Amino acid sequence: MAAAVECFAQKGFYGTTTHEIAEWVGISQPYLYRLYPNKEALFAAVVDHVSVVMTDTLLAHSPASGGAGPGPEAALDAARGAYAALVADRNILRFLMHANCAVGEPLVAQAVRRCYAKQVDTVRRLLGDDEAVRRWFGAGMLDNVVAVLGLADIDEPWAHVLTAR
Repeated sequence: MAAAVECFAQKGFYGTTTHEIAEWVGISQPYLYRLYPNKEALFAAVVDHVSVVMTDTLLAHSPASGGAGPGPEAALDAARGAYAALVADRNILRFLMHANCAVGEPLVAQAVRRCYAKQVDTVRRLLGDDEAVRRWFGAGMLDNVVAVLGLADIDEPWAHVLTAR
């Protein structure tokens, strides 16, 4: 899965070949096709894998995981910190962006919808209500742009606005 995330993160669903993934993992392409019937099924499985990684990361870093019931601000701060650490691995972030772009493929669309559904449920459990979930996703999309463009390293007024510096 890690190799597929990395390969798909570089060129996306449409630009990555199953031969490249098999070569990266050190297996034959026919063996890859024994594991997954086609590239779409492999990509959907990788979306499901990343969804589990995201959920596990958010739950593991939740203040509630220590047994104490945090306030909403503490829960939000912990969730944003966990997400920021997760997408610091640019491969995860780029893969997720490519997944959103590949929803024209039916299996991929189903997997991406499952991923969003799982994240909504997880964030609702952590933060409490639908409005908090919407704020989380809005802030997360901004965080994605900041991370993928490397705006923390850009000393320009417009970058300062987006990074809240």
